Amino acid sequence: MSEPTHRSRASFWTCFGPGLIWAATSVGVSHLVQSTRAGAMAGFGLAGVIVIALLLKYPFFEYGARYASATGRSLVEGYRDIGRWALWLFLAITVATAIVSVSAVLLFTAYLTAFALGITWPLPVTGAAILALCIGLLWVGRFRGLDLTIKVILAVLGISTLAAVIVALPRADISTLTLWPGNLIPTVVPVAFLLALIGWMPSPVDVSVWSSLWTLAKDKTTGATTSVGIARRDFLIGYVGTAALALGFVTLGATVLFQTDTTLSDAGAVFSTQLVDLYSQTLGGWSRPLVLVAAVTTMFSTTLAVSDGFPRAFARTLQNLRSASEEEMAEGVDRNYWISMLGQSAIAVLVLLFFAGNLTTMVDFATTVAFMTAPVLGYLNLKAVTSAAVAPEHRPGPAMRALSWVGLLLLGGTGIAYVISLL
Repeated sequence: MSEPTHRSRASFWTCFGPGLIWAATSVGVSHLVQSTRAGAMAGFGLAGVIVIALLLKYPFFEYGARYASATGRSLVEGYRDIGRWALWLFLAITVATAIVSVSAVLLFTAYLTAFALGITWPLPVTGAAILALCIGLLWVGRFRGLDLTIKVILAVLGISTLAAVIVALPRADISTLTLWPGNLIPTVVPVAFLLALIGWMPSPVDVSVWSSLWTLAKDKTTGATTSVGIARRDFLIGYVGTAALALGFVTLGATVLFQTDTTLSDAGAVFSTQLVDLYSQTLGGWSRPLVLVAAVTTMFSTTLAVSDGFPRAFARTLQNLRSASEEEMAEGVDRNYWISMLGQSAIAVLVLLFFAGNLTTMVDFATTVAFMTAPVLGYLNLKAVTSAAVAPEHRPGPAMRALSWVGLLLLGGTGIAYVISLL
């Protein structure tokens, strides 16, 4: 199927945005929590692992934007073409990961917000207020509001993080830098943390489906069609940005916390204060208000993005399972979108009642689940983007396909080896 032609083409700046929303989803727990912990734990010893994860998983994320712009459909329809079993599998993964992922993100956001604003409410109440604000923004602004909010927040984050890294770099000891930390596993770096780091670096592979849906939503908002070239460029900007920020947080952890008496706490409240202090120690006391704004808005942007992404994917999957028409799906979000959004929010608040005392355990569980499902969803993405639905000129080339298979083999093989080790 060739690219849709029923709407006019648009410039890059008109279509720019879905890649940044994807980036906002990624630059959250995986960066603020996991990358900082990686630097504190091993200096630059895990920087190579992060780069390898970013490289191996790149094709599977890029295929979301590519497929949507080439076909005018989402990856969910691509899964439907593969078979209903693929739809049911994706739905099962979405349901399983939505509860854990949203709860983990909300947990950290609530802790950080309470610390920054001096809020003394019970944690579930703080979390409920944050989710209510997200739902309100999505209800009033819809996709256009999500798009604009994310752009502003990421600009604040990028500037503040870049400033911190520039100040910290003179103190960096790059002697710990290595491509693979074989000598650090498992004595310094636990295997569970390594898998967790890779699992959400830069984000779970199922977010590629959200990317395809956001590309279509952007087209509906602008009334124009995003070309494959523009969609890929837009996504690449977001991806490179997330990679730079991940390495930036590793740098901050390595320069300020590595080989010191400071250890990152498993308790979310303590970790939140340590995170802010990390920036403040690097930039100086004057930066503390800026750091608080950047940290809170970063996590809020992630919460906002996942609040939209999971329900959007869930609703689209239900539409495909009941064989809704292309015209009906083109209308955008439906009642199931709002019902699932309210449902996942209610469950996430309830989860805070049971996991409030331990942030990193919850994050590690969510990221390990993401690691185990990555090769499955990666394979479905590759199969969809190389199908007859995508015009030959828009399918990935030999190099991208080769990288995809290397990623599938390495991620899948490592996952199988980990499961065997647990038996």
